[in-house]
This record gives sequence, C-alpha cells and structure tokens, in this order.
Amino acid sequence: MTTPQGRGIAGHEHAYDRSTFRILHVSTGNVCRSPITERLTRHALADRLGGPYAGHVGQGPIGGLIVESAGTWGHEGAPMEANAEVVLADFGADFSGFMGRELLDEHVIRADLVLTATRDHRAQVISMGHSAGMRTFTLKEFTRLVRAIDPATLPDPRGDHGTVDRARALVRAAAALRGWLLAPSAEADEVNDPYGAPITFFRSIGDEIQQALDPVVTALTGVPARH
Repeated sequence: MTTPQGRGIAGHEHAYDRSTFRILHVSTGNVCRSPITERLTRHALADRLGGPYAGHVGQGPIGGLIVESAGTWGHEGAPMEANAEVVLADFGADFSGFMGRELLDEHVIRADLVLTATRDHRAQVISMGHSAGMRTFTLKEFTRLVRAIDPATLPDPRGDHGTVDRARALVRAAAALRGWLLAPSAEADEVNDPYGAPITFFRSIGDEIQQALDPVVTALTGVPARH
C-alpha cells in the first residue's frame, strides 16, 4: 500500500488532459472486484456510446472516458481471478489481457474520478493526498449520490467534449451532495471481497457491481441501458 506521504512526488496537484476523463477503480488485490468493475464499466460505455471496445487496461478512451483499476495491495502483472473472468463472461464483457497493478501516486494524480470497493479503500486513496478527497467515492456511495442529481443540470453529452464535460460536472455535483445525502448504514456503501469464494458468491458480487454501475454510466453518458 502506498504510504500517506506518497512516493517522492508529494505536493503534485491534480493535473489532467481536458480532452479526456479518467476513471480509476480501486480494491485490495486488483484481481477480483476492481477488474470486474473496470471491465463492466468499459463494456457498458461501449454499449451506450457505440464505440469500439478496447479491453486491455489503459487502452484508448471510449467517448473520451478512460477506465483503469489498481489495488492497494495489488501485485504488478497479476492475473485476474478465474471466477472474476467467469463473471465478466456472463455479462459478455472482455476479460482478456488483464494485468494487475499496485496503486501508485501517479494513478491517483491522473484520475478524475476514483471509485473504490470499500470505505477503507476510499480512506487509503484520500490519505495519499493529491487533492483526491473531492473526487474519491466508494462505488455504491457514488451511485447513491448520482441517483439524486437531475440529469438536466448536467452538460449535454452531444457537444464538443460533451461526455468529458458532463463527467466532470457529475463529480462536482456528487461531491456537493455527499454531506447531505448519507448512507442508510455503513455497510450500504461496501462491496464485499469475493476472493477465495465459490463462483455463486462471485456472481452475486458481479450482479451487485453491475447494478451499481448502471445509473452511473447512464449519468455519465446521458444514454440509458439497452434492454
């Protein structure tokens, strides 16, 4: 895990390319929850926006949105858990070419939105600094906040850099709501770790992640899921 002081680059402010928006999914080992969330996000974005699906970590943006993942105790180059691959296959999402990553300062610095599996992960990301507090949420927390945002208040995604501008506005609106729209319980904002569990539990976690992602991707793109 990265120390709160960072790795020799403390003091760097959040800097980004205005033409893209980078989403970082974070869990512990980067072999179960965050790979599932990363690839389901990419799959949903490609489905909504009709662009090419690039399955490999770090490959080109979809509608200006780049989706990545890392783990607070991740191992560089580690494969995704086999049951996680099965879950992704169930949803028709690409699981090929995945390589795990350890969460580094540079990942947090580049990210425009960090979505974590648990509150502990969120705290660890924020402790790294880099002005991450206002753009770091648990996945379920972000979903809850996004549901309360009127889509009409967000930029039209059809304009120049529309999806990117809409995504930035969505994060600002969610951050503003955080202190007002609290979770019904602490556990409501958590996605449990399926590591070592049977495929039935992995599938339940996959369903949980998919349900949390659906309103987020709809809000990001302005396009509802195709049923």
